[in-house]
Amino acid sequence: MQTKLYPLQFEPILKERIWGGEKLKTFLNKPIVSPITGESWELSTVKGDCSVIANGDFKGVELMELIENQPAEILGTAVYQKFGKQFPLLFKFLDAREDLSIQVHPNDALAQERHNSFGKTEMWYVMQADPKSRLIVGFKEDSNATEYLEKLENKELLTILDTKEVQKGDVFFLETGTVHAIGAGLVIAEIQQTSDITYRLYDFDRVDAHGNTRELHVDLALDAINYKKVNTQKQYTKLVNQSNTMVDCPYFTTNYIPLQGDMVISKTGESFSVYMVVDGCFSIDINGVEYKYQTGDTVLVPAALQSFTLSGNASLLEIYIS
Repeated sequence: MQTKLYPLQFEPILKERIWGGEKLKTFLNKPIVSPITGESWELSTVKGDCSVIANGDFKGVELMELIENQPAEILGTAVYQKFGKQFPLLFKFLDAREDLSIQVHPNDALAQERHNSFGKTEMWYVMQADPKSRLIVGFKEDSNATEYLEKLENKELLTILDTKEVQKGDVFFLETGTVHAIGAGLVIAEIQQTSDITYRLYDFDRVDAHGNTRELHVDLALDAINYKKVNTQKQYTKLVNQSNTMVDCPYFTTNYIPLQGDMVISKTGESFSVYMVVDGCFSIDINGVEYKYQTGDTVLVPAALQSFTLSGNASLLEIYIS
């Protein structure tokens, strides 16, 4: 498989959720067929949900097959050295028509021990927010397992959790152990470790179409929770045609690029780059070949492509591993 590499797009993996809606279609042009579509997995190698390439010579090929054949060229020399042939990140768009469950994700050690998985450090970029929309992000003040269980038992958990009203452009970084929930009326771009491990703490006593409640994981969550108050919201600059750092953590770096015109990118080949288009339209020019994108598109630029130009008027999230 020696076809020349190019920027890769993928077929969206659409997920029905009890809290989902139709904004992924109306706002992001995703081909949803269900009125309760909550997630579009844009780039995934989660077992059973591996992304399939949607464009170019590799159309129809699973991303993992391409990585198997050209690991360093796709992932980057440093990423390949650290993670082998694993793609370490997962990219999603989410539409919350209703509140998501209150949940927590385990850290790497716990996830490895219990599930043979990465933990789930993640970040959110708010793409669209209805008035008064909110996020739940950690505890208002330092807490402990005893207080948490008492409030949970009495259906008073919300009284000790930190709630933030949000608007377009807000960014939150959620380290493992942070109790959290996305509130109704939000469209979110989510960047996270490759993991599908979630412990559900409280689901507002909801039932599905068949009258069933969703499983809770109260016992599993007890030693996964960080009971300390944490600062989750990130402030960032918005300098035009520059990579403005939003989040820089051991698992990924995410920059915000307000693109107006042209911006030349030079990479080292150590990591892949991913661009999520959160507003507007842009193109990537590589050796005179132009690839065009619009709001809601996610593109993986293989690490072997080290020099290219971004052109257009768009707001981009730029993600790589440093």
